[in-house]
Amino acid sequence: MTPSNVHITTLDSDFDRWEALLTLITNTFAYMNPLIDPPSSAVEMTIRTLRQKAETETAVVAFIDTAVVGCLFLADRGDHFYLGKFAIARDYQGRGIGRALLARAEAIARSVGKPVIELQTRIELKDNHQTFERLGFRKTAETSHPGFDRITSITMRKDLGHGA
Repeated sequence: MTPSNVHITTLDSDFDRWEALLTLITNTFAYMNPLIDPPSSAVEMTIRTLRQKAETETAVVAFIDTAVVGCLFLADRGDHFYLGKFAIARDYQGRGIGRALLARAEAIARSVGKPVIELQTRIELKDNHQTFERLGFRKTAETSHPGFDRITSITMRKDLGHGA
């Protein structure tokens, strides 16, 4: 169950917590650094690139009081949304914040007629595969990053049903 003091919002032009958002993403993705190859794109994010991402994608952020505790980004891919940079602050994981963010993402997708949300997770991150399966995603493909001759990630999709 999501804590009652969590506020989830879609970023707008008044958002001014870019440093906190960047810190959330880089800290949340940091554990992956020694586990995955190639490195996560989060390693090279800057406030400038994060702002650019927010200009072209729908950013959803979770706050507790003034603390940025979670986020995700939705990129329009025509017939579906691609979910990226899904991050929950370590101290707040397991409290339903991720589910609440995903519920907001699903509501946004349905509101614009997108019947599917897709994501990619690295092949090495088995716990992530299981987490996304519990959230209703299913594996649909295995892919390789450019320059790699082995599988580096899997694609997972969540069908939002006929009500999309």
